[in-house]
Amino acid sequence: MVFAVEEINRNNTLLPGVKLGYRILDSCHLYPWALQGAMSLVGGDTQSCNLKAFTAPVTSDEQPGVRAGGLPVPLIIGAASSTTGIIMSSTLGPLSVPLISYLASCPCLSDRLKYPNFFRTIPSDVYQAWAMARLAIRFHWTWIGAVVENNDYGQLAIQVFQKEILGKGVCLEFIETLKTETIVTDSKRAALTIQASTARVILIFCWYTEVKKLLLELAKRNVTDRQFLASESWSTSDELLQDQTISKVANGVLGVAIRSSTIPGFEKYLRSLHPNLHPNDVFLRDFWQKEFGCSPLSPYFSSPLLPTSDYLSNVSTSPTDNVPPQKISPPPCSGTESLENVQNHFTDTSQLRVAYNVYLAVYAAAHALHSLLSCNTHTCTFQKHIKHIELLQHLNKVNITTPHGERFYFQGADIPAMYDLVNWQKQPEGQLRLVLVGRVDGFNLHLNESAVQWISGSSQVPVSVCSESCPPGTRRANRKGEPLCCFDCIPCTMGEISNETGSLHCERCPSEFWSNVERTACVPRQLDFLSFNETLGITLTTVAASGVVVTTAVFVIFLCYRQTPMVRANNSELSFLLLLSLKLCFLCSLVFIGRPSVWSCRFQQAAFGISFVLCVSCLLVKTLVVLAVFRSARPGAETLMKWFGPVQQRGSVFLFTCIQVIICTTWLSISPPVPGRDLGFQGSKVTLECAMGSLVGFSLVLGYIGLLACTCLLLAFLARKLPDNFNEAKLITFSMLIFCAVWIAFVPAYVSSPGKYVVAVEIFAILASSYGLLLCIFAPKCFIILFRPEKNTKKQLMAR
Repeated sequence: MVFAVEEINRNNTLLPGVKLGYRILDSCHLYPWALQGAMSLVGGDTQSCNLKAFTAPVTSDEQPGVRAGGLPVPLIIGAASSTTGIIMSSTLGPLSVPLISYLASCPCLSDRLKYPNFFRTIPSDVYQAWAMARLAIRFHWTWIGAVVENNDYGQLAIQVFQKEILGKGVCLEFIETLKTETIVTDSKRAALTIQASTARVILIFCWYTEVKKLLLELAKRNVTDRQFLASESWSTSDELLQDQTISKVANGVLGVAIRSSTIPGFEKYLRSLHPNLHPNDVFLRDFWQKEFGCSPLSPYFSSPLLPTSDYLSNVSTSPTDNVPPQKISPPPCSGTESLENVQNHFTDTSQLRVAYNVYLAVYAAAHALHSLLSCNTHTCTFQKHIKHIELLQHLNKVNITTPHGERFYFQGADIPAMYDLVNWQKQPEGQLRLVLVGRVDGFNLHLNESAVQWISGSSQVPVSVCSESCPPGTRRANRKGEPLCCFDCIPCTMGEISNETGSLHCERCPSEFWSNVERTACVPRQLDFLSFNETLGITLTTVAASGVVVTTAVFVIFLCYRQTPMVRANNSELSFLLLLSLKLCFLCSLVFIGRPSVWSCRFQQAAFGISFVLCVSCLLVKTLVVLAVFRSARPGAETLMKWFGPVQQRGSVFLFTCIQVIICTTWLSISPPVPGRDLGFQGSKVTLECAMGSLVGFSLVLGYIGLLACTCLLLAFLARKLPDNFNEAKLITFSMLIFCAVWIAFVPAYVSSPGKYVVAVEIFAILASSYGLLLCIFAPKCFIILFRPEKNTKKQLMAR
């Protein structure tokens, strides 16, 4: 700050003719001291504040004014912590005293209604919490532990972090708090929690002194496998980096840091400092004594900046307090000591962070004064008393370019957010070194991942999850009573897929697609139909062909024995027509096998309906003829047979069949069956089938067959007690019972069968009913013809 003030005072264009003065007081991290010092300076009382001069600007309240002395200062640069900033801004707000902080980063201080007089040259913690959340999301760290300082800085920062990770799949396993007053017990408790946790990434929002205690506790317990995310308050701490014990547990720390910058001429200024040139500089005297182990001046001296009595009364006590001061004073310096060749963090100006924030704060104050005093290139309007409210108004309008070209302005209380991303990397000799690996610019994060060295010492990103991500083909199922980041992986059901890692849901495939075996992709369903090449198709074809062969054999037998009484007595013409219709029934079943086409779909239903009507019509007419024959034997019924002669029999069969032909023709003309795809069956295959087109048409076809069959069954049942040897009624009755039973069972089986098995059920019904008719009616006759020729006589047939 002193360098910036002197640089401004040498500047002929900034505040020309006006010299800035300053007073520097130390609050020693005590809120009452900070507030007491601020109030005394604002009131112009330089003797009432019992404070000690201190060398570290990070822990001081710094006040540039128009000049030093007893006048009230118009502006305060200070508040090295958020809590201090809140207290000072709340107290000085009613007085409109501008307060510029270089280290208070609490998001709450951005509220202009509560803190209208507060400004800062460090970004709000909103941005670094956002950056840490983005890092966790970027590296898929879904299970994180957090340790925060138990004050506004830590509590509000973790709240922002939790808000950023909400809904992003990141969970906090625990949140431990550390407090300065109870740091020993707190650090032990936090270390035990970290040791017992399954989280491998730990987020720490604490001051570096608390972090040191925690890391040392972890080193005692040999907890060396945790990856730490560091906040700006400790990510660049030289005290931590140089500690050999801490280096065992803190290798690979990835942290957000206050952006670094250089100040031209600052290193030269530091190295030129000498107590002889600044005899009243208490800070320099203490530093000189610590660095060189000698006293540059007399043991005690009076300073115009601080009363001797005040200084002496605040020196920390020690066991040597009873010894006269002159006995513990170090030897006097030779005068040849110099900072030219001293290499330490004090003389290292390559990465100025907090110091640069102070530098910006001084320049912001100077430019606000420049505007307030209406300065031109030569002079400023002199004001003996500067009003706080006027300076506050001009500070709100500051928009400047720093001496080395950086644009600087306030957005409310804040400046545009800029951070560095730093990484602690272990060197071959075991020392930790701070390496710049990226930057944060507002809400934009830039990271060179290849430059990061992780806790393992390699470029392998550590894994910190409660549950491994679910692979493609599975979905997440949350565990009851556990955080969302802890889950089980459930395989997708058939017909559903997940093609991404960590899917929350499985997606159902489109209707013409199905999931592959891995459940990772939808593939087109395989076309499925009852083919001649599969086992079921071959079996049904064989059975149908066998039926055709058997029917043909029976036909040949009847043809060869057509003159025998057995054949002639059972109406040979209708028997041959019945055998022909049965052969058609067996053959029509083959039309149902194979890939459906337009013509096969139309032909199979027509062939099925007409063939079975022809078959049942023959049985019906045969039954009517049997009844007519026996009725005609009664007196007065001789003319009955005229209505059941051969012509009438053929005409009746033709008439019954024509009705079915008309039904089929009408059906096929209006709404014929067409090839289609059955997507209702959920499987990896889509069934090619013949869609009925009109359910009414199909029902009429089956209904007509059923009507004829029931009529035939009823008539055959009535003729069952006629003479056995000449009576087919019993055979027809039994065959029609089988026929009706098969087709009654067909309906529910047809409706409930999936895919191509619908076709198989219909073929089975056709074959079963055809075999039932063939065997029940013709098997006994063939047996007599072939194996009992002695019964194949007219006498035997006429016997009762």
